[in-house]
Amino acid sequence: MVDTVEAAAYTVPTDAPESDGTLTWQSTTLVLVRVRSGTATGLGWTYGAAATAQVVEQQLAGLVTGRSAWDVPAANEAMSRAVRNAGRPGLIAGALSAVDIALWDLKARLLGLPLVRLLGACRSDVPVYGSGGFTSYDDVQQDRQLRTWVEEQGIPRVKIKIGESWGQAESRDRDRIARARQSIGARTELYVDANGAYSRKQAVRLAGHLAEQNVTWFEEPVSSDDLTGLAQIRAAVTTDVAAGEYGYSLPYFRQLLDADAVDCAQADATRCGGITVWLRVAALVEAAGLEISGHCAPHVHAHVAAAVPNLRHLEWFHDHVRIEQLLFDGVLDAAGGAISPGAVGSPGLGLTFRTEAAEGYRV
Repeated sequence: MVDTVEAAAYTVPTDAPESDGTLTWQSTTLVLVRVRSGTATGLGWTYGAAATAQVVEQQLAGLVTGRSAWDVPAANEAMSRAVRNAGRPGLIAGALSAVDIALWDLKARLLGLPLVRLLGACRSDVPVYGSGGFTSYDDVQQDRQLRTWVEEQGIPRVKIKIGESWGQAESRDRDRIARARQSIGARTELYVDANGAYSRKQAVRLAGHLAEQNVTWFEEPVSSDDLTGLAQIRAAVTTDVAAGEYGYSLPYFRQLLDADAVDCAQADATRCGGITVWLRVAALVEAAGLEISGHCAPHVHAHVAAAVPNLRHLEWFHDHVRIEQLLFDGVLDAAGGAISPGAVGSPGLGLTFRTEAAEGYRV
């Protein structure tokens, strides 16, 4: 039985000013959920507004407390139904997702199993790609970050942000893509992420340059809400089009697939409804003959990513890697371009929250 559900928010400053095509930020907030049953504690988290913690404690905790710790999908369904009038997408979906993740971690800990063993493994290693390359970086910062991933860590695929100033700095985007290719060499896979900054035709015009630089992944060339635009761009370019990180429910992914909008679907367990719904998304995507990629929060996704047959890779996002290394013990090593969840044999997600180290960041 679940005895208690608690939440707290921690805001960590970035190590340098960061921006993408449509946003600028100088800190990132992790909202941690603790779910207890007896002496066992499950951990889950999402990234978003600190107010997410209030949603957990005021709207969701009472629905989960007293329930069986074994029946995570039942708890997920109860939460999903209860927030109908509050508005499930966005902040509330993040809260629900964090609780669901914590419940899966708790269940695995109660059984003394790594979560990947509870879910059932399809693979021992999960490929990752280095992700960062913010539009706010100068040439030296971008080069240093890319070379660190490729030359020091041996990660064979990397991604940079483009679409600076809502697509108004296209010439600099083109220059940064070319510089990125110079930094990583010819053999490393190069990805770009516009975060929805371009218009449809602008994204198509850029495609020729992407092909010249052998860019194989074009993420959110237009808004992920513009399914028609994504489909039009996908049909016009040779680079794989990806989107889905802002899918807050299973029906969104059905719509994404029905629109033929992507070559690879992204899903974020900290937004879409937790591990419970992420698994359903992966099955839906597999039925469409496509692969799935885990978006950000790498230590949330590591185990569930290893449990599906149609995984392409997992995003090793600079901000989230740094925060998870700061706030948790037991983090994974991406050297060689892959992580191995469950290899150590620690139960659940295999992490311990560093309470004292985190206190200075608590909101």
